[in-house]
Amino acid sequence: MQGREPGSKLTLTAVLAAMGPGLLAALAGNDAGGIATYSSAGASFGYGTLWILPVMALLLIVVQETAARCGCVTGKGFASLIREKFGVRRSALAMTALLIANTAVTISEFAGIASGLALFGVPKTVSVPLVALLIWMLTMSGSFRRIEKILLAVSCVFVTYVVAAFLAGPDWGQVAAATVSPHVIAEPEYVSLLVATIGTTIAPWMVFLAQNNVVDKNVDESGIVLQRIDTASGSVIACAVAWFIVVTTGAVLYPAGIQVSDAADAALALEPIAGEFSTILFASGLVAASFLAACVLPGVTSSAICEAFGWERGADRSWEEAPVYRGIITAVIAASALLVIMPGVDLFQIMMSAQVINGVLLPVLLVFLLLIAQDRHIMGRYRNGRAWNVLTWATIVIITVLTVVMFALQALGY
Repeated sequence: MQGREPGSKLTLTAVLAAMGPGLLAALAGNDAGGIATYSSAGASFGYGTLWILPVMALLLIVVQETAARCGCVTGKGFASLIREKFGVRRSALAMTALLIANTAVTISEFAGIASGLALFGVPKTVSVPLVALLIWMLTMSGSFRRIEKILLAVSCVFVTYVVAAFLAGPDWGQVAAATVSPHVIAEPEYVSLLVATIGTTIAPWMVFLAQNNVVDKNVDESGIVLQRIDTASGSVIACAVAWFIVVTTGAVLYPAGIQVSDAADAALALEPIAGEFSTILFASGLVAASFLAACVLPGVTSSAICEAFGWERGADRSWEEAPVYRGIITAVIAASALLVIMPGVDLFQIMMSAQVINGVLLPVLLVFLLLIAQDRHIMGRYRNGRAWNVLTWATIVIITVLTVVMFALQALGY
């Protein structure tokens, strides 16, 4: 970690202009799977998991800041740096795993869109193809800055969860106490939800997104401090959204003994207790969150693969200039939407497979990121300092241990 560049002025205008990459990367993690996890945590254990969210925010800041700083210094995406430092073979293996996992996660986003719009009476055979077409048109629109602005506008819908939490009328004293008082309930389901809460917030694709967004905005070393503000604020806001979701379901569903398996279940369960408006808010947030992630994931996947193999990429590149980049985006969107509307497809098994792949891939990618970030030849004077190395290694160890716990719980049937 280095100090501010002499030439960079830390003004409010400069901060607002720099906002975007970190905020978008963090908020995109609050997708259909994330909302389902947070909803289930609140419904099953009330406020018992709130304390993990500040910890999660710190871990997310460490990962996102490191990725963004690497992008600022090198002007290259994460996949390109992996290929240069660790070779084509390891890069190809990582990209294959990323493609499979991200496609599976994209499928879950379309499933979230379908279930959310179904609450408004729109069948999935109508909603999924139309939304898929809209996402494809947006990602093909040819301007990264335009796409970023639209997606940041969509992110504003997350405020619905804040409103829903206040409508739920929780005991804010209990909420505050639970947030600052760590305690673990010795039950497999609790531990499983705790692991899932962390796993859904820090995903492999978010590392690529955080770094690529900085590169696509042409941010250089002079913008590192501003990007730190962006990544930190994005991480805090994303975890605050998760916090409000847990508060809502913890205040309403937990006392009533209502268990939920996904976000749509949570939205429906809120209606008889907290009113129809709460259901509308929750369902709207689910659709917007799933839409945001479904817009981001195909582009992140394609960008990483193209960068790893040296192919042309970028939202501003035409079909003639970047056929593989646009082709992968199109294939991921089309395949994901098709699988959601096809009868007889086991979506749960697909999502579980994604969780396993992500669980294995994330610690490996974080080790790659750390080795790159502390490399003097790559990062120069912006390489990791000793304290930041300790924080990053601690993050890697925590995530690795939790991944092992997750696999053990899955093997035991939890």
